Amino acid sequence: MDVSFLGGPQPQLGVGVVAPFDFALDRELWRWVPDDVSLHLTRTPFVPVEVSLDLARLVSEHETLDAAVQALCAVSPQVICYACTSGSFVGGVAGERAMCAAMTQAGEVPSLTTSGALTEALREIGARRIALVTPYTKSVTDSLEDYLAEAGITVTGRAYLGLTRHIWKVPYRDVVDMARAAVVGAADALFISCTNLPTYDVIPQLEAELRMPVLSANQVTMWAALRAIDAQAVGPYQALVDPVARRGPAAMNGTGAAEPGGPAGEGPRATPEAAFAGPPLLPEGEPVDGGETGPFPPEDPGPLPPV
Repeated sequence: MDVSFLGGPQPQLGVGVVAPFDFALDRELWRWVPDDVSLHLTRTPFVPVEVSLDLARLVSEHETLDAAVQALCAVSPQVICYACTSGSFVGGVAGERAMCAAMTQAGEVPSLTTSGALTEALREIGARRIALVTPYTKSVTDSLEDYLAEAGITVTGRAYLGLTRHIWKVPYRDVVDMARAAVVGAADALFISCTNLPTYDVIPQLEAELRMPVLSANQVTMWAALRAIDAQAVGPYQALVDPVARRGPAAMNGTGAAEPGGPAGEGPRATPEAAFAGPPLLPEGEPVDGGETGPFPPEDPGPLPPV
């Protein structure tokens, strides 16, 4: 049979992904990826530790990252990303930069992390004040807030679940409920943390309801990795990746250039009217800056639904 008419396969750009051993959302990452890009995933070695600051430190050790990056380089990716929020913020801004440098040196390939991608995305949409949603315990959520503060970002309200395992089983309805609870102040955007927390389908719904950009850990990771290789993330009706979903002053020219003073003094940034006209729809009751809801639901919510 003559198959010469097929003419393929087409050349592919490669994005290498280092994920924690318990990462379960490979398919979600692919949903942001265009057809001419392939993802190549590897995982850190298993350690018998629940989700905590200790685990974040273990899965971000430079020796662990070096081995993962070298394995990925066998397939010649154009960029490598470390897809773990807690593992990349636990060492602060300096720790995140050191991780990027270590990965870049290990593979001689440009490298980034989820937490670094988050600050880049916040600069892109001009957000300085954010509402925060996490599945983590209070201590891990506190560490994320410390990282954001160091990067020049204020958390106006937050909600967290207090989970230490099986985060990928959290249903969308719980993510939405936490988002509504977290938006209690004058936030420019909402960030949903953890690459193991499903978010793809709820982002456009929350943006429409809350009237603000909604960022998630997997979204910003894929957006930044694809941007690094001059590719465009796919995310219909998501303000970060879909220009049609942006309006007004925050419909930026792609450079994010407007006024100086991004997080940690990192160059120019956009205007703060991030993506949507009009104020967010706040929950009933008096808005309180720096408000907190958590754990949400209570610490012992009972068994989670099966995968």
